[in-house]
Amino acid sequence: QVQLVESGGGLVQAGGSLRLSCAASGRTFSRNGMGWFRQVPGKEREFVATINWTGAVAYYADSVKGRFTISRDNAKNTVYLQMISLKPEDTAVYFCAADRHLASGSMVSDDYDYWGQGTQVTVSS
Repeated sequence: QVQLVESGGGLVQAGGSLRLSCAASGRTFSRNGMGWFRQVPGKEREFVATINWTGAVAYYADSVKGRFTISRDNAKNTVYLQMISLKPEDTAVYFCAADRHLASGSMVSDDYDYWGQGTQVTVSS
């Protein structure tokens, strides 16, 4: 059974940093694109960042560009999201996702086949 488990969320003051991790089990995703999305109550899930299978190519939402960095360790079957200069508007539940077919990653949530349960990030002003 495939599982994605996020960790690293929490409460942080504006301007602070957090590092989210997403550990996959049940199959390897070393040849697959991975992504991070976030969602606040009452709103649709939105794209945050995606990374290709090698880790060499990444794309970011404009709202996080320059502050967030996605990376991966294929030996550990894990993807990370380093977040700095956090803002109150970054408050959301953050989800990692794995694509069963695309090696490039995607900014479209419907392209992903596996999702984690989410981790809460709260940024206080």
